[in-house]
Amino acid sequence: MSKMTYKPISPAALQRSIEKAERYRLLNQPWAAESICLDVIASDAGNQRALHTLLLAITDQFGAESADLVRRAKELLPKLSGEYERAYYAGVVSERRAVAKLAARVPGAGFIAYELIHEAMRHYEAAEKIRPAGNDDALLRWNCCQRLMGLNPEIRENPSERAGEVIGE
Repeated sequence: MSKMTYKPISPAALQRSIEKAERYRLLNQPWAAESICLDVIASDAGNQRALHTLLLAITDQFGAESADLVRRAKELLPKLSGEYERAYYAGVVSERRAVAKLAARVPGAGFIAYELIHEAMRHYEAAEKIRPAGNDDALLRWNCCQRLMGLNPEIRENPSERAGEVIGE
């Protein structure tokens, strides 16, 4: 198989391309948004807005079997420019994994979601401590996680894991 090549976009088109990627996410076409972000990043590797949009487009595609997508999303985290962004978006990855597991109704989804939501909340708490003035996004996401657990009784700690902790002490 021959190596695939892509047509490069011009530096003058970067801003417009990112806006188009954001629109494709809103149209529930995350694969198209992802493709556009990859083109932007090929032209400007450190473009933070494209990296954020790419990470969100990838997490928009999470489903029951998302191991490759999760890996790709996590690989983007170190490329984000700030400690706040890395913590915040790590929370987004965990939260969206939880929601995807619940939606797919995989066996043990409530237990898996419980762990992932708590992981997301820890990331959001870390982001909250270092957030820029006037940016409460991490608090909004933390509250969303809290409400998600309150509205879904199936999201609960796995009793067999809890029993193992007690026995192991």
